[in-house]
Amino acid sequence: MIYPKIPLAQSILEICLAKGVTNIVISPGSRNAPLTIGFANNPNFTCYSIADERCAAFFATGMAQQLQQPVAVVCTSGSALLNYYPAVAEAFYSQIPLIVISADRPHDKIDIGDGQTIRQENVYANHILFNANLLEDVSQENDDLINEAINTAVLLKGPVHINAPFEEPLYETVTQLSILAPVFKTVIEDIHVPEDLTPYINKWNVAKKKLVLVGVNNPNTIDAAIIEQLANDPSVIVMTETTSNLHHDRFLNSIDTIITPFTNDDFEAYRPEILLTFGGMVVSKRIKAFLRKYSPAEHWHIDPLRAYDTFGHLTKHFETGPNKFLNDFLPKTQPVESNYNKQAQELKAFRQIKHDQYLASIPFSDFKAFEHILPALLDNSQLQISNSSAIRYAQLFAIKPTVEVFCNRGTSGIDGSTSTAIGAALASRKEMVLITGDISFLYDSNALWNNYIPKNFKIILINNGGGGIFRILPGHNETPVFNIYFETAHKLTAEHLAKMFGFEYQQASDEATLKSELKTFMSDSSQPKILEVFTPMLENDKILLQYFKELV
Repeated sequence: MIYPKIPLAQSILEICLAKGVTNIVISPGSRNAPLTIGFANNPNFTCYSIADERCAAFFATGMAQQLQQPVAVVCTSGSALLNYYPAVAEAFYSQIPLIVISADRPHDKIDIGDGQTIRQENVYANHILFNANLLEDVSQENDDLINEAINTAVLLKGPVHINAPFEEPLYETVTQLSILAPVFKTVIEDIHVPEDLTPYINKWNVAKKKLVLVGVNNPNTIDAAIIEQLANDPSVIVMTETTSNLHHDRFLNSIDTIITPFTNDDFEAYRPEILLTFGGMVVSKRIKAFLRKYSPAEHWHIDPLRAYDTFGHLTKHFETGPNKFLNDFLPKTQPVESNYNKQAQELKAFRQIKHDQYLASIPFSDFKAFEHILPALLDNSQLQISNSSAIRYAQLFAIKPTVEVFCNRGTSGIDGSTSTAIGAALASRKEMVLITGDISFLYDSNALWNNYIPKNFKIILINNGGGGIFRILPGHNETPVFNIYFETAHKLTAEHLAKMFGFEYQQASDEATLKSELKTFMSDSSQPKILEVFTPMLENDKILLQYFKELV
């Protein structure tokens, strides 16, 4: 076995191996050579080389998203680790275990004018769960810091940073370890003492209007019996999002379709007495505005780690998993007579009729494209969606229950959507489709500079010639300033990128062609694919905004 000669690098490698951190994404560089040599020469690690650091970190985030265990990214000193920051922030808010291991100059080389040197310690201070600022010499203190960093990533589900100073020479190797086997302190998970649910059960049993709102949620995490009980409770409405991965024909899965046409009287009628939430970030701005203005008397959030006061009226944080809580809580509750759910079901049916009528009347557009794309997704596949317009259009349609849906909603940024999807596809080994907008795709085009893209990875690129989301937002005005500085209008396509990076390429610019191309696009292939769908820039926003007016 070949090991790096530097003892600190040996310690990091051995502790990662002992703790089961074996997926390593390496950003090529020189200062991290001791780590690269150690990881790449040890068959117990699976290593990936991604040159662009931002892409590398999102690729690792996608892997960790699927594996639900830490993935490490390793980089050289200087600006390299700053390029990891967008993914670090995403992992922080999406509760994804990401371990950043950065090589650094020795402490006496900082701020003296040495090349490729910045102040690396605590560089992610605002968006990190733990910083392990190591010393050059091997010590129990260093081992404890590395160990605690990895434990924190696992237990608290988020990013941690290990900063390791290495002095030259960097490339020397040995065939025997020069360090002792690391000794770890015993780690005990925080066990929450079960609390008395009686006061909350009593409140639930008398409330006639209870709204359950589910944000980002991993697939197959809530028991079928719980889903049925919630769906059939006359006093409960369940609202889900595309990223909730929670399905029942009595759930309201298109929130904006339901509530956008509401009058003040409607909002009052649907104002919940109890709001019960679980899952991560919520996409719908309209449901946030509704619940902030028409506050429930009680807002309970279920999450073992965190509870954001998204609606400004959080009254209780149940520090446990939603499935465990609901299994403990619901069997102890009693049904209450109410027409809350009945009214919602009638409204849902009415809105669906209006939805179908409108779609049948509109020309080809972003909206029309999603009508055809989403049903074409294969059963038991995964869907990754980029942010901005793409995720919002997806919210307006039902998606097959067997399709697992993911989106970087932690920070809701367009950066890294493609890289995340590729990492997720590699880790999940499932048929994967990424639906992305043109700006998000172009912004992360280096994601395709990747030697690990599975052949069953597919990209559906909605190209409307710019940042279509800005045409939907209030304040849009057709001026040169808007077109250049907000919408970033362009005439670029993915055709040559597809050829350069070895993707099959298809395109469609009308409804008939899209329907035809989707059939071949979804078929098996010996290489990944891109289907570029061209839609009319100047019509998309008008069609979408008119949709909400036609729902009444």
